[in-house]
Amino acid sequence: MRTINLDHISSNPMLPEVKEAIIDAVNRDLHNPSSQHKAGEEAAGLLEHAREMVAQLIHAQSPKEIVFTSGGTESVNHAIKGVIMANMDKGNHIVTSNIEHNAVIRSLKRMGSSGIKVTSLSVDETGRVNPKDVEDAITDQTILVSIMHSNNETGTIQPIQDIGKITRRKKVLFHTDAVDSTGIVPIDVEALNVDLLSFASNTFYGPTGVGGLYIRRGTRIFPLLDGGVQENNKRGGTENLIGIIGMGKAAELALRDMEPRHGYLKALKDKMLAELPNYIDEYIINTNPEHSLPHLVSISIKYIEGESVMLMLDEENIAVSTRSACATGSLRASHVLISLGLSHADAQGTLVLSFGPDNTEEDIIQFLRSLQNIVATLRNISPLYQRKST
Repeated sequence: MRTINLDHISSNPMLPEVKEAIIDAVNRDLHNPSSQHKAGEEAAGLLEHAREMVAQLIHAQSPKEIVFTSGGTESVNHAIKGVIMANMDKGNHIVTSNIEHNAVIRSLKRMGSSGIKVTSLSVDETGRVNPKDVEDAITDQTILVSIMHSNNETGTIQPIQDIGKITRRKKVLFHTDAVDSTGIVPIDVEALNVDLLSFASNTFYGPTGVGGLYIRRGTRIFPLLDGGVQENNKRGGTENLIGIIGMGKAAELALRDMEPRHGYLKALKDKMLAELPNYIDEYIINTNPEHSLPHLVSISIKYIEGESVMLMLDEENIAVSTRSACATGSLRASHVLISLGLSHADAQGTLVLSFGPDNTEEDIIQFLRSLQNIVATLRNISPLYQRKST
């Protein structure tokens, strides 16, 4: 029986063309791209072609501004820790927000032992950071601002361009975690005024375990991994050539297909939001209606637990998420949803739905029919719902 995948935010399936590129690369038994012979030069050529494709996807001025990594988490760690270590002579203050991914939060916590001080900004009820708050938080000791491009639990897109204008004027480095945006919505690092941007291949239908960090030319940053001189001396270690080739192909396809793909995903999202009231009541939409990813909807259903809904949907071969995949297993309510003002009970009743090109409108209706029955079943045994009804 076919599984209806409504959890594309955790990892998108690879496109057929990407799989073909990877299989071809495996069959060619490619050499180490750092080797100084013909076989190495061939591998290096493929590596640099992929770098060019990724640079074009985010409109970097030069492919040399792209550093390949093992994925979004490493890219975020490199951006934050690398900038801090390279700029501690200038200051010890970082500005971020309350809704960042754990890769940002834990990187900053780790660097706290080095004397780093962090200002974490609140968001409004729609999940957006106020650029004026960023400006007010910057001091003469601020060396980095790190605000995510889009949130992986709500889909809300931040005013990165406006924040970037402030950091550019203040001469403070600006990093954005664009792991869940790159290849889904247009990204132009020049227009956004960012100095560093993290991304991951699997977001735009490439392989998992490979990603990248855009580092604007002239940005002071230390390597996260010491070793050889690979990646323009910014990341030691032999590159994951097979994965990078797949990511390069995925980047090429994302740039080509972004507009029609965006329209198709947005239509599925609109269908979900339009039909939802016909199947359940008493819920909260956490996704910003004006500034959000085209393929993600966050719903908090009152009086029940999202995890129970997720498990029951899984029994019907429908895959959804309750929060960031990287936070799965935590018993605490999502810090993102609490920051939006939700109660802990409502936050625990959240489903995160994310669509892909393999989804159809029929998938949406089948999901809603299953959701209707599951919500009714769970509310009948929910003490919260029983108290509300009496």
